Amino acid sequence: MSIPIGILDQSPRFAGESAEDAFRHTIELAQIAEELGYRRFWVSEHHDSANVSGSSPEVLISYLLAKTKKITIGSGGVMLQHYSPYKVAENFNVLSTLAPGRVELGIGRAPGGLPRSTRALQGDHQASPVSLTDKIIETRNYIYNRIADDHALAGIHVSPNPTQPADLFVLGASSNSAEVAAKLGLPYVFSQFINGDEEVALTAVRNYREQFVPSIEYPKPHVILALSVIVAETEEEAAQLAGENLSVKIHLESGKVLTVATIEQAEEFGRQSAEKYRIEVKEAKVVKGSPSSVYQQLSDIRQRYGIEELVVHTVIQNFHKRVRSFELLQQAFVQAEVEASLEV
Repeated sequence: MSIPIGILDQSPRFAGESAEDAFRHTIELAQIAEELGYRRFWVSEHHDSANVSGSSPEVLISYLLAKTKKITIGSGGVMLQHYSPYKVAENFNVLSTLAPGRVELGIGRAPGGLPRSTRALQGDHQASPVSLTDKIIETRNYIYNRIADDHALAGIHVSPNPTQPADLFVLGASSNSAEVAAKLGLPYVFSQFINGDEEVALTAVRNYREQFVPSIEYPKPHVILALSVIVAETEEEAAQLAGENLSVKIHLESGKVLTVATIEQAEEFGRQSAEKYRIEVKEAKVVKGSPSSVYQQLSDIRQRYGIEELVVHTVIQNFHKRVRSFELLQQAFVQAEVEASLEV
């Protein structure tokens, strides 16, 4: 493919399907993605959800690594705010030792669930003063065994110590997340399938590049755009498959803004938060159409944003048509490469 493309899969559970069905589809899709030549396959973290089965990306990643041979497998992402950086580093060092060079650790900033699941995950540590930025720094230092001499746990090591540690990525959908990634010198993934506001996305990418501080692992900024894509044989079929995709946000009185899957989930989030809130509903941003149309749209997006890579998220309830969408997307890029080579 002319631009590296990865897949984000959330192990969706549609009507009439079980969690076993959802995971079986994820495994099959990872294997198909590898055969088609996709760059990476990421799985997400969601909690207390009847619609999404992937609650433990580390466990799912280990299984996917065993069921594939060469494709990179990663998290999109681990919700680090809930966990000990040391334990997250241990988990991913084990994965990286089992499958050297094939593991990526994407770190997300969202809670990944409703307030109730956040309380269950964090237990008595909800009032922890440690910021997510500090947790990312600590996780990276553990993974690369770079604990400072003045650290409270100086001398500690993470076991095992892989020859090729997991690559780290900061995931987000705002300028705040972009600035965190830039400050830490890490690759940045803007989740446009969560926040479809193009001005926000362009500003976040620009701020990331302008504020990027080179790091040992990443001397240059690296931007990935994650977006919803649906490809079908015709424009009409793609529009039908896309259906009514909505972007649902809840605005809490405290100032927090979160994107959820449905209006019902937003209402439940507000109830559990015990805060005043308002719900904002918009049509979700989805790149959809025939193979040639989608290729042109993605080419335009790549040029407009100046991005290095894409990650595509495809929500189609029929699994076989979801697979077909990924096949058609791959074929469109291969065809474009062939045509470009003939013009030289």
